[in-house]
Amino acid sequence: MSDILNALVAITNFILIPATAYGSQLALGALGVTLIYGILRFSNFAHGDTMAFGAMSTILVTWWLQSQGIGLGPLPTALLALPAGVAATVLLVLVTDRTVYRFYRRAKAKPVFLVIVSMGVMFVYNGLVRFIIGPDDQNFADGARFLISARDFKQMTGLDEGLAIRSSQAITIVTAVIVVAFLFWFLERTRTGKSMRAFSDNEDLALLSGINPERVVMLTWVLVAALATIAGVLYGLDKSFKPFTYFQLLLPIFAAAIVGGLGSPLGAIAGGFIIAFSEVAITYAFKKVAGYLLPEAWEPDGLVQLLSTDYKFAVSFVILVIVLLFRPTGLFRGKAV
Repeated sequence: MSDILNALVAITNFILIPATAYGSQLALGALGVTLIYGILRFSNFAHGDTMAFGAMSTILVTWWLQSQGIGLGPLPTALLALPAGVAATVLLVLVTDRTVYRFYRRAKAKPVFLVIVSMGVMFVYNGLVRFIIGPDDQNFADGARFLISARDFKQMTGLDEGLAIRSSQAITIVTAVIVVAFLFWFLERTRTGKSMRAFSDNEDLALLSGINPERVVMLTWVLVAALATIAGVLYGLDKSFKPFTYFQLLLPIFAAAIVGGLGSPLGAIAGGFIIAFSEVAITYAFKKVAGYLLPEAWEPDGLVQLLSTDYKFAVSFVILVIVLLFRPTGLFRGKAV
């Protein structure tokens, strides 16, 4: 019985908890992508670097707060700096929309032109972040590192396998639940949210109803900037901050949005967890779990790993290709890509 419990603890420790935290981060990122696609009708390839800019802005304020001796005790100081990071990112995306995207929107340019433009914006954002904070890993996490450590868990249970829950993982999950609940309440219950949904469903009819399109666009960018900053900061706290990493995150984020149904907020959340659990489970070495569950004579010599962690993003790519081939509207029947 203890071997089964040890195997369950190992799976929880190395698959369930990390994948849930990672899935929450991808879901928040995918929500930003799906809002842009659903309301502004183009795929924003600059979203990953928008996350990087938001995280960078929060890190700079975090460092200043830490230098002043200001903190939140066991919680990361970054949570205190997060509103400033959101404000900086909102300013960035609104300026970008006014100086870049609005010209093409008023010219009724095809979505493919906006996609190409967003790629140019992506490179500008990426260069800006690297110029300001540098290309290397940056550490900004403080506070308590673990809610429960593996050693404490072993002492409490007497099991050989320890369960460690990092504070960043718990904060990620709780924050994601709060943010998603607020977003759905805003879109479903408020007059502004309903006007955004109406604009997404039928732009011409929304204009005839007196909805101000520029206000809808502005509010969309504000929400997207907030989601991007929160997702970027949570990812940085849970993993580490490195500008190029956020460029790489663009693939699993888009995969999550497309798998769930591009244009569907609920689909973006489901897609985020599907991609996260797929990446973590496929790249996890099950040798330890097999050692607990199988007889000693059957214990494997290899890692029992389907793919190396070096190929983690390849999992997102394969899932993305399969969905685009067989169900391009996604699981929740979003708008066709």
